[in-house]
Amino acid sequence: MALQDDGDKPKSKRMFINQVDAYHGKNLAKFLSRCVVGASLEEQEEEDDARSTSSSIIALPKEGCYEIVGTVKDAESQKPDFVKEVVNFENKDQLYEQLVECDVIVYDITQDPDQIDEAVWAVSEIHSDLDKIEKPKMFILISSVMTWAKSKSLDPDDPEIPFTEDDYRRRKPHPNFKEHISAEKTVIKLGKTNKAKLVTYVVASALTYGAEESIFHYLFKSAWHNAPQLLCFGDGQNVIPTIHIKDLAGVIQNISDSRPKVRYLIAKDDSNNTLFEIVKAVSSNLGTGKVKSITKEEALLNKDIEQADFDMLLVNLRMDAVNVKENMRISWVSESGMVDNIMQTIKEYKDSRKLQPLRICVLGPPASGKTTVIQQLCEFYKLHHIKIKDVIDQAIDDLKAQARRADTEEEGEDEDDNKAQEAQELLDQIQEEMAGNNNKLTDSKVLQFYKEKLHSMPCQNQGFVLDGFPKLKDHVENEEDGLFNATDAEEAEEADKEGNYDKKLMPEFMFCLEATDEFLRNRVMNLPESVVHGTHNTETELNRRLKTYRDNNDEENTVLTYFDEREIDIVKIDVTKDDSKMMRDTVEKMRKVIGGARNYGPTPEELEEMRRQEEEARLKKETEERQERERKEAEESNLRKQRQEEWTSRLNEVKREEYELLEAQSIPLRNYLMKHVMPTLTQGLIDCCKTRPDDPLDYLAEYLFQNNPQVD
Repeated sequence: MALQDDGDKPKSKRMFINQVDAYHGKNLAKFLSRCVVGASLEEQEEEDDARSTSSSIIALPKEGCYEIVGTVKDAESQKPDFVKEVVNFENKDQLYEQLVECDVIVYDITQDPDQIDEAVWAVSEIHSDLDKIEKPKMFILISSVMTWAKSKSLDPDDPEIPFTEDDYRRRKPHPNFKEHISAEKTVIKLGKTNKAKLVTYVVASALTYGAEESIFHYLFKSAWHNAPQLLCFGDGQNVIPTIHIKDLAGVIQNISDSRPKVRYLIAKDDSNNTLFEIVKAVSSNLGTGKVKSITKEEALLNKDIEQADFDMLLVNLRMDAVNVKENMRISWVSESGMVDNIMQTIKEYKDSRKLQPLRICVLGPPASGKTTVIQQLCEFYKLHHIKIKDVIDQAIDDLKAQARRADTEEEGEDEDDNKAQEAQELLDQIQEEMAGNNNKLTDSKVLQFYKEKLHSMPCQNQGFVLDGFPKLKDHVENEEDGLFNATDAEEAEEADKEGNYDKKLMPEFMFCLEATDEFLRNRVMNLPESVVHGTHNTETELNRRLKTYRDNNDEENTVLTYFDEREIDIVKIDVTKDDSKMMRDTVEKMRKVIGGARNYGPTPEELEEMRRQEEEARLKKETEERQERERKEAEESNLRKQRQEEWTSRLNEVKREEYELLEAQSIPLRNYLMKHVMPTLTQGLIDCCKTRPDDPLDYLAEYLFQNNPQVD
């Protein structure tokens, strides 16, 4: 793209985009933040650059690009890197202050109906204050082609004639999009008053796709999760107008740069794909390739589809974006449409949502715990556990199923008949080879089945963990049948660049579990008899398997050298040091090496199950804590009671001992009193009673004093 001279550097413009954290706002803002103001007016120097908008834009300097400011839908979301400023406002006056500072104001009303009123308010406020506004403003409303959904055909005899921008006055909206067409009319009307101060545009956007996906996300997500079949609403023969989200951003860029005379524009690509064609393309390239048509009533029960999305997916419109194609310079990302560019679209979807497959291989001697740790890795990362027996059984079952179809399907389906015949021939060949190989499959067939399994959509979507395979160097180094060899010309060419292997199959993470034979024998010996019975872990079988493993993995002859030569790190883990339950310490070491998951995370059902388990665990913990508390309180109460009883017993014993001591000490005194005091006192009391003196006490005292036997 030709840039301006240093003496005439492009001047940046301030652009407002609503909801920069939503699908449309985010991708529009990301694209436009890298666009130099006026760049779309320059001629393309190289035709190759036009094929990839993103790559050409990234190469541009930051000077003179659009400065993006905008609102966010989620108040807690962080400011994106490509946004200069996030507008946080408590009332519309604060929002308006930010709007009038912008040169271009873009409002998207296709995703959030609540934005319709805000967009109409914004353009109305700007229009009412034109006398106070010095700098000219441009207002772009991104609406939906659903405002054309009920338009009558231009020619009843030829319904395939497409609508163009010239027909916009004849458009009739879908019943659920009447507010959208009202907003369109308001924006167009207010832009006619003072074009020098305010110019307005309405962009009728087709259904958008690309990046992380929005309206078509349910298709991509279902296919990525290996749904048996993707759902198509109705017969799927309705034509859906579409446009890549980056191409829509290119339209906005052109409008901002060139200020076209046409105020109403249709934004769509050249395709006229039907819903069925789109569903089939996604299913064939990301899923099983199967499509199931369901009624519209059944579709409404799908919880992944909202009413507005449902309405748009059932639209049947043939449209032609004449002004976009003839008058705009757009570096199209997907001009021919979604179906023709499905592989690129799928790659964008996976990259945007970080859904890259995890490829792991775990090797090690028999009984080292490979399957135990792999099961936990597969559960955590949602990967596919690849075991040799399962691979062979599934491959043979699939061949038998294909062979049986020849007997059940109607004649005339030559392609299916040929596949059934090929399947039967392959089965016969396998049986013949097994008969001459001690009833075992040849390595070439095992490797063939493994390749087919690893190339399957589930393994290519989520990823896989190889359990103890490959076992031999020949499994990977064989030039014809090597497990990781590229299978077709394109892959072979790419493999040469990557190190002579198919990068879609080569494990990213290699683990080798290590343990001594003695440790492994002791581990198996300690297993219950019921677990060992009927397996390869009997003493004789284990010794044979250990010997085979050691023979195939000495210092000079081991499959690990293949990965070493290709600079793939091999993490060796000594399992003899892991005494945790279910080898969780080993699993934790592997998880630290692998890192985070590359999937959607838990499903709503799994989240609900996790919440239920957490609630059960919480209640169990609270019950245990309460029981422990009650037990301790009971123990303390019993201890207090016991101590109280002991203290009472000791107190009584002390009182008894004191009483006995006092009794013993009182005997001499008692005897003295009885002998010397009591007789005189008794006689004194008798005399006092006889005499009856006025003062008995004085009389008794005088009597005792005079008759004291110890006084002469």
